Order: sequence, then structure tokens, then C-alpha cells
Amino acid sequence: MRTIETVLITGGSGFIGRNLVLELARRSCRIRCLVRPASQVRHLRKAGAELVLGDVNQPDSLRAAVSGVETVFHVAGLVRAVGAEQLMQVNGQGTWNVARACAAQPHPPVLITVSSLAAAGPVAVGDVRRESDAPAPVSDYGRSKRFGELAAEAWSDRVPTTVVRPGIVFGPWDRLTLPMFRSIARLGIHPVPTFAPPPLSLLHVHDLVDVLLRAAERGARLTKSSSSGPLPGAGYYHACSSQCVTYSELGRMVAQAVGRRHVFLFHLAEPLSWLVGGVTEMVARLAHQPAIVNVDKMRESIQPSWAASPQAIRQQLGFSEAHSLEQRLRQTVDWYRAHHWL
Repeated sequence: MRTIETVLITGGSGFIGRNLVLELARRSCRIRCLVRPASQVRHLRKAGAELVLGDVNQPDSLRAAVSGVETVFHVAGLVRAVGAEQLMQVNGQGTWNVARACAAQPHPPVLITVSSLAAAGPVAVGDVRRESDAPAPVSDYGRSKRFGELAAEAWSDRVPTTVVRPGIVFGPWDRLTLPMFRSIARLGIHPVPTFAPPPLSLLHVHDLVDVLLRAAERGARLTKSSSSGPLPGAGYYHACSSQCVTYSELGRMVAQAVGRRHVFLFHLAEPLSWLVGGVTEMVARLAHQPAIVNVDKMRESIQPSWAASPQAIRQQLGFSEAHSLEQRLRQTVDWYRAHHWL
């Protein structure tokens, strides 16, 4: 098992990156972060991180950022954007640029790329997606993350690379799921975008950080196709809890976590869901702003199932959840309240 000592993190100012930086600082690692001029960096400075100005779509800045590090955690990416082209540029081309910069080093670092279960795609009801299954993304976001995976694969003969696909991630500093917590805590209402919500794979951000570090220390690496062919799914890990819940069930669990005895599940008929997503996206486009509630996300929400298996991270990485999903939701509520977000 290799030791993590000097690292570069892209996306260190974001939700996942922020939690990763704190854990690496706790382990006394030497941390370097690629940051943009507008990035919030106070917490990075406090953690003792070295800051390098740049961007994943500025290849020249990546060469200096990657130089001399042993491990690169490529966390930077877009969850929402004004259009599919922007998603592809950051999530796809950005990953290509990072992998190429790693390959240019005399001793290429281990590259841990954070992708998404959206890149793998949904499965049929009652089935569970495994790393060996052929990817079949259904959304622009999923296709952009899959583009990033293929970009990492293209350089994997020169860069030891592992791809981690998280499900829905929640926890400290997360603003994407915060509106759900607020709606339930303040109004007792939980909008559900379909009458048949699919099973979802979730993971607390502290558990995801654990998976990322284990992947860097002992994870299998990607292998390019050969005459004999690589082992299907080798070098990929689905990062998710062993417990899958629907969006309705998640709402009830959040209600318990915030101390509400009841929550009203406001199911939207599918045509209305598309209408809401379309109108929200149109308004956001007019304002030149990305919208998290959009047609692309509605396309993901109506799929049969997003259940994924955590078997590989358990057997190969030795991962086990420190707390149950219910406990992690309560911890998230406690953090939100302590920081006056809820």
C-alpha cells in the first residue's frame, strides 16, 4: 500500500474538495490546490495548502500545478451549466488536460478522478449497477462525466489512474441538497418529481473522502484495451452506501433528522415535472445562469433505478461506512444548524 504525502487537488474550493483538503491536512500531507482567481481560498490557506492560480481548461497552468506531486485528486467539475457544451468543456476536456499534464511529468503521479454514477447510467428496476456493466449515461451531465472517464483512460498507459463514481453526495458545505433540507425543516414539504421515484445511491462526503484516499493508496488502476482485453470495470469504483432509498423515502428520513413528525410528499405528475424543469431552465438561460432544476435533471429523475453496488469498494479497498445513512443525515442537519444554514 502506497503512502499519500504530496498531493494536488483540483476543485479544492468546492464542496467535496473542501472536505478532502481538511482530511489531508489532518494527516499532515503537503497539499497544493489549483484555484481560480475568484475562488474562495480562506479555508485552503488555513489548512496550509499551497495555492496555484489556474484552471483545468488552461493547460499551461496545469504543468506547474502537477510538478513534483505524487498524487493528484481531480475533483473539479461542473454539476450544472448554461449548456451541454460547457459541461463537456469542463468535465470532459478538463479531465483530458489534467491527465495529459500528469503524463508529461518525469514520474507521473497517481491520478484519482472523481466522476459520477451519472456517467455509468441507470439500471432496470430490481437490478444493481456494477463497475463491469457497460456505461449508458442518459443525461448531458452524465455524458460529460463519461467523456472525462474516457479522457482519463486515454492516458492510463502513462498515468496510473483510478476513477471513482460517487452517487448523490451530501454533508458539510453541500449547497445542492440544502434546499431539500430547508423545505422539509421550514415548510414540512418535500416535492417529488414523479409518482414512481427511482432508488438512489447516496454517500456522505466524509465517507467519499475515505473512499478517495483508499483508492489512492491501494486502488486498482485503469488499463487500456489490449489483445486479451482488460478486466471489465478494473480501475473504476462506485462510491455509495449499501442502503438505497427513493427520493420519497429520503424526504421522510430528512424529516426525522430535522425533528418533524410528518412531511407532505408533493408528487408531481411527469408532464408537470418536465414543465417545471423547462421553465426554470429557460429563465436561468435568459439570466445567463446555470439552473440545478432543469430538463437534464428531470431526465435523470424519471429513470427506473440508480441503485449501485458498493461491493468493489468494500472488497478491494476495505471500505465500510462509519455510520448509518440515518445517522449521517442527522449529522448533516447538526452541521447546517451549527453554521446557521438551516
